Amino acid sequence: MYTQAMDTMGKEPAEGALRAAEDPRLQQRFDERIDAGEFIEAKDWMPDHYRKTLLRQISQHAHSEIVGMLPEGNWITRAPTLKRKAILLAKVQDEGGHGLYLYAAAETLGTSRDQMIDALHTGKAKYSSIFNYPTLTWADIGTIGWLVDGAAIMNQVPICRCSYAPYARAMIRICREESFHQRQGFDALLTMMTKGTQAQKDMVQDAVNRWWWPSIMMFGPPDDQSPNSAQSMRWGIKRVSNDELRQKFIDATVEQARILGVTLPDPDLRWNEERQAHDFGAIDWNEFWRVIGGDGPCNRERLAARVNAWEEGAWVREAALAHARKQQQRSIKEAA
Repeated sequence: MYTQAMDTMGKEPAEGALRAAEDPRLQQRFDERIDAGEFIEAKDWMPDHYRKTLLRQISQHAHSEIVGMLPEGNWITRAPTLKRKAILLAKVQDEGGHGLYLYAAAETLGTSRDQMIDALHTGKAKYSSIFNYPTLTWADIGTIGWLVDGAAIMNQVPICRCSYAPYARAMIRICREESFHQRQGFDALLTMMTKGTQAQKDMVQDAVNRWWWPSIMMFGPPDDQSPNSAQSMRWGIKRVSNDELRQKFIDATVEQARILGVTLPDPDLRWNEERQAHDFGAIDWNEFWRVIGGDGPCNRERLAARVNAWEEGAWVREAALAHARKQQQRSIKEAA
């Protein structure tokens, strides 16, 4: 869902220093394939820097999907109707599945799932800053679907053409399911705004006010402050820049907000006829970096919940492994 963290981990070593250790013939063939728009498969030769960049992005994307279950899962038992409960259950289940697809894709790069999860739990790996904000009301759930998943779709559709084939294939199904998530969020808000009480309408507006700016921060820092984006775009890992994606999202969302009847909390938001795009106000990047750095409203709570779930689930993993070994032994005996 969320790949902003690839731009927030500091500058990588110079490409020239990394290439010095690579076979120049293999490097040339790799570059030719990238330039030709070919997909790179898991068993194909790839530069170490390319592998590490992919591993960082895909694993952090997986972490974001798993951590992203927490703010919404908190509302499953408090959904206002059975229909909304079923929809939210399906959505949270989808997000868990997305995390599993992505961990599997990352494992093809030579790192185990346990290693990736340990990196998350020890703070070495990041997840999207958006999940460090609280869900205070039911309207937050609809707003996450509309804005957060809407931003995710904008970010993720280009990744379906990522040069690394296992990642690209995983994203095709993920994007289809994310489109459902965005539609259900918009529908939930539209129902509250057209059929709800004034208190419910006010609840929706309050949620939009709180989630708007974190949502447009999801695309990552400005292009001139994104140290890894240029190389990722040269490799075809990333297809569209942060600022381009942010602009497209804002332009699409303004019309959706008009249909909903909500006001986006940016007094500088207006159409620019010359650019054929919306101008918008200054983003508080200090807040963005503070949340990325671990000082958001729910950073400690989210990470503690993940660590606790991992530790309490140890017996389930052990039992599953024991059962798998038993089944394997039985198969061997039957074959003999």
